[in-house]
Amino acid sequence: MLSSHGRTVIVVTVTAFALSILLNLGSNSLMAAFPLYVSLMLLAIVILLGIIFDVIGVAAAAGRETPLHAMASNRVRGARQGIWLVRHADKVSVFCNDVVGDIGGTLSGAIGASIVFQLVSSGFPLTETVLSTLMIAAVAALTVGGKAMAKSFAISHSVEILLLAGKLLYALEKIGFDFGKKKARRARIRDRS
Repeated sequence: MLSSHGRTVIVVTVTAFALSILLNLGSNSLMAAFPLYVSLMLLAIVILLGIIFDVIGVAAAAGRETPLHAMASNRVRGARQGIWLVRHADKVSVFCNDVVGDIGGTLSGAIGASIVFQLVSSGFPLTETVLSTLMIAAVAALTVGGKAMAKSFAISHSVEILLLAGKLLYALEKIGFDFGKKKARRARIRDRS
């Protein structure tokens, strides 16, 4: 029988695989229909989302519960969810940094390839090899540079970031999303019986 960590690893791996296939297929077919400027905007959005999720993952790993407990006692919205993020920092970090980060990398590569194809078919004066190399270098530089800049910010402002992410989770809970709390509550009730 697999441990809880083993099951989590398998679920994360299968989810990342399935999402990568879906997003890659969807992006390749959609990119062909979009004009170049829309493809460039989507590429920027995917890179930015990767950086934002990386910030949340680092903030969860570096965060402390104490200031969030003080906020939760004053009924600040999102503080309890911020505490949850800190307590589940390993899972939050895996999801934000690894799953979203790697899928974002795959998706930005697919969008970059589509942009290269659009440029080549429009008669851009550089060869496909040069364009591909420049696109890969630009995507890598923006992603790595953005994440490197964001990491120190995430560590030094972890409480504010966790509170902001907690407010988003709070809003999602209000419209019906469940982040495993009902399962945990049922397990505690079952253990008491």
